[in-house]
Amino acid sequence: MSSILADLPLFPLHTVLFPDGLLPLKIFEARYLDMMRDCLREQSPFGVCMIKTGNEVARPDEPTVPENVGCLAHLVDCDVQEYGLMQIRVRGGQRFRLLSTRLEPSSLLRGMAEPIGDDSVPQGTQHLAAHAACAEVLERIIKGVSERDPANVPFFQPYRFDDVVWLSNRLAEILPIPLRARQKLMEIEDAEARLEIVHHFMQQHQML
Repeated sequence: MSSILADLPLFPLHTVLFPDGLLPLKIFEARYLDMMRDCLREQSPFGVCMIKTGNEVARPDEPTVPENVGCLAHLVDCDVQEYGLMQIRVRGGQRFRLLSTRLEPSSLLRGMAEPIGDDSVPQGTQHLAAHAACAEVLERIIKGVSERDPANVPFFQPYRFDDVVWLSNRLAEILPIPLRARQKLMEIEDAEARLEIVHHFMQQHQML
């Protein structure tokens, strides 16, 4: 199988999807309803990219330009409660880098992309103190949400607090980090570096 994603349907959004992240979406535009039906039928993912310029809703006079690095989105569940509205949840998969894009007549954006490999993980012990502090904060966040609204914990189980990649991604997506900074964190291919930035952010905002 080719490593190039040759004709990937893209969903540009004002959000950032991380690997293993949970993202609920309400779909109502015809181009995305058709895309979701294709993905359900073919059991294939689509790509989520943060919007660089433009809008989520298509405008003929203002094209939507996505960031170059996005994340594959795999459908987890789908619910159609009323005509023309689909509620879905997706799970983030592998990151990718766009090589080119093209716009279909329906205004659906498709891209040619190359997959980005898994994060490098720390080999030494320098990160352990930051890891422990960050894991404690995330456990506290999850416990608080679970007590208030157990049906809407924003993470898939199992919770892997001992996994630097999982931990740094979950904190990067849940903390009140500006959207463009969140995008840069998702693009980092070194889990220890991402964890260090998140740890520093929490120290600055007195969250530790």
